[in-house]
Amino acid sequence: MFMKQTKINFSLEVKKSAIDGKGAFALEPIGQRKKIGDLGGEIISAKEARRLVKKIKRIALVEFGNGKALNASRNSNELRYVNHSCTPNTYMRLCYNRVEFYCLRPIKRYQELTCNYGPTHHDGKLACKCGSKNCKGFI
Repeated sequence: MFMKQTKINFSLEVKKSAIDGKGAFALEPIGQRKKIGDLGGEIISAKEARRLVKKIKRIALVEFGNGKALNASRNSNELRYVNHSCTPNTYMRLCYNRVEFYCLRPIKRYQELTCNYGPTHHDGKLACKCGSKNCKGFI
């Protein structure tokens, strides 16, 4: 395992979310297409990530497709709390064993950051709580 050095380019706050648990909220406006920052965590093997998913109920993992994964449940940062939404205001970009977050559209001060997680280890069995009018119902 090795720790990822991360940088967040905007001020964020973690607090209770109406979507699920805690969320990441912007403390300043963020412009469209701006890089918000890199998700923190530990690089682990994809095999270890799959083992953790079976063992831990609530975990933040991103698999890269190269046999590696980012375990954002350990040594993370505020971006770990970006909740899923079927109508997100951010997107993730995976490159060079990094998970970068970018703005899809302008985010207002105090607005919650959301992202469409895409395929997850939940395999469409976890109820989605995003509240979007376009909600697909499951993650």
